[in-house]
Amino acid sequence: MRNLVDRAQSEDVRAVDITFAELTTLRIGGRPAGVVECLSPQALQWAVSELDATGTPFIVVGGGSNLVVGDGPEVDELIVVWATTAADSAKAEDKSFSEHISIDTATGLVRAYAGVEWDQLVATTVEAGLGGLECLSGIPGSVGATPVQNVGAYGAEISQVLKRVQLYNRETKTWEWVLPEALDLAYRYSNLKFTNRAVVTAVEFQLRTDGLSAPLRFGELARRIGVTAEEVTVAASAAEKGEDSTAARRPVADVRHAVLQLRAGKGMVLNPDDHDTWSAGSFFTNPIVEGEAARDAVIAAVRERCGDEEADSMPVYSAGRSAVGDSAVKDSAGDTQQVSGQSLERYKFSAAWLIERAGFTKGWHVEGNEVASLSTKHTLALTNRGGATSRDIVELARAVRDGVREAFGVTLEPEPIWLGAVI
Repeated sequence: MRNLVDRAQSEDVRAVDITFAELTTLRIGGRPAGVVECLSPQALQWAVSELDATGTPFIVVGGGSNLVVGDGPEVDELIVVWATTAADSAKAEDKSFSEHISIDTATGLVRAYAGVEWDQLVATTVEAGLGGLECLSGIPGSVGATPVQNVGAYGAEISQVLKRVQLYNRETKTWEWVLPEALDLAYRYSNLKFTNRAVVTAVEFQLRTDGLSAPLRFGELARRIGVTAEEVTVAASAAEKGEDSTAARRPVADVRHAVLQLRAGKGMVLNPDDHDTWSAGSFFTNPIVEGEAARDAVIAAVRERCGDEEADSMPVYSAGRSAVGDSAVKDSAGDTQQVSGQSLERYKFSAAWLIERAGFTKGWHVEGNEVASLSTKHTLALTNRGGATSRDIVELARAVRDGVREAFGVTLEPEPIWLGAVI
């Protein structure tokens, strides 16, 4: 590691002694073989290319909010390339945070280094009166992870404001700017996820310049900030016509404040003193099924277990249509059928709602294992209560996943990336 840093001949590349437990918001994971801190896109590209040239196994980490890391030999042999800034680095107080962000308030174009702390970028754009990121306030992690995960919350997604992504292509050993359409962006997904073909070094966003948010359609947030159902309807109608409207829009600072309050109430704003925030955020994605038969099968399972009132009121959302092609779908009897050449309506369910109705309440933990539990504020967060290992988190995740599947026939998929651990 020291040899690598010495070869860099740059103050933007530094060696640090740190564990995965210190690098991740779940506060779990062993000690890697080494950690190289990269304080600029150039430093990040250089470190990746050098490690590739020597065949050294490594992982790029930003804020560590989307990682579940084990503590076995797979971790011990890894080099961590830590994309960060002076604001995050205990050894780089001399470097200004502003060097990593470029904002054009006239056009709304924003560019940020991948290692910038995400919420710091959101705060900076809100202070500049730009709209588009305010609903994503309080999300832990770094800028570089946001297009990879297509991060979203409260009715907003990165795909709605993403302009370009700068990648270091590890196959061609070149830098390139790619447009959103090249990333296959979908719900909590891009074609960068679960691959090692490229590393995000910078991201550009196209934001609004009028000081107002995008139309607020998410019920919980809309109610908190005083958006009426009529405003939501007007905004939706304008969007369908390709028209701009101020309906259901609010000053970005007000929206950010409301979002931070909502997230804090659910333990979703990182606080070192609050174990409810020692998590990977929303651990499971909201499940999506294809076709009315599959939707009805889930509703029928809920009706059988929870009764008519719960089944009739359960949240079900349209998730667009599937691509034309062969699809495996379940009929009303629960049998899987292949449907060819059809585009099917897709339906999304609330993972948190299903978890709670399957019997997993806030604070639930596996009997005899209290160091890992569901958050006491939000059932979708798996938390480290202090001293938990990856094995404890895995045990909890399996219990919840298997319990929901047994109750409703729905398999929840984890949102984080797994390293040296398997659910």
